[in-house]
Amino acid sequence: MLPQEIEQKSMEIIASEAGRHAFPPDQWAVVSRMIHTSADFEYMQSVRFHPRAVQSGLEVIRAGRTIVTDTNMVLAGLRKKDLARLGCRAVCYMDDPEAARLALEKGTTRAEIAVDMALDEMQGGIYVVGNAPTALLRLILLIREGKAMPALVVGLPVGFVNAAESKDELAGLDIPFITNDGRKGGSNVAAAVVNSLVIRAGSNQF
Repeated sequence: MLPQEIEQKSMEIIASEAGRHAFPPDQWAVVSRMIHTSADFEYMQSVRFHPRAVQSGLEVIRAGRTIVTDTNMVLAGLRKKDLARLGCRAVCYMDDPEAARLALEKGTTRAEIAVDMALDEMQGGIYVVGNAPTALLRLILLIREGKAMPALVVGLPVGFVNAAESKDELAGLDIPFITNDGRKGGSNVAAAVVNSLVIRAGSNQF
């Protein structure tokens, strides 16, 4: 089978096994991609959407805004050619030498410093967290202080320390977000969420 045929068959299997659900089409397009990349149907119960999340994400991508990621793993998973066609760029500062220097100097993590370094670029764009709860917690603090104003936050850090807690904090904000309950998440799932929006934006679907 060709790659496109495999993907189409996979999505058919997901739809069949998922059965009836309450997701509207725009949200289901995101959730089905999360399942597709993880083979985990539990996201149907744990995913959480702000009411304006999908629409905001589509508007951001169609406007050619910047997408900032917390790790290079998320960055590597994005559909960069499709983003480029839509006039978007994706960046990550985790491996920037300045992030390492400042983290050592301030006694904090590179993930937190990378959030600060991306402040200007994230305004009106998308910030994607697929690995580091410390990045999401720092972003939430900056949002509450009025210093960070992303149009959409995809918050899906994975792990046992502060992953679930950081996502709970995000879900309490009145800004567009896509997240989930609990410890599960990861760079591949976070990238899949963005890619679902990129595919939809490119096809002019709302």
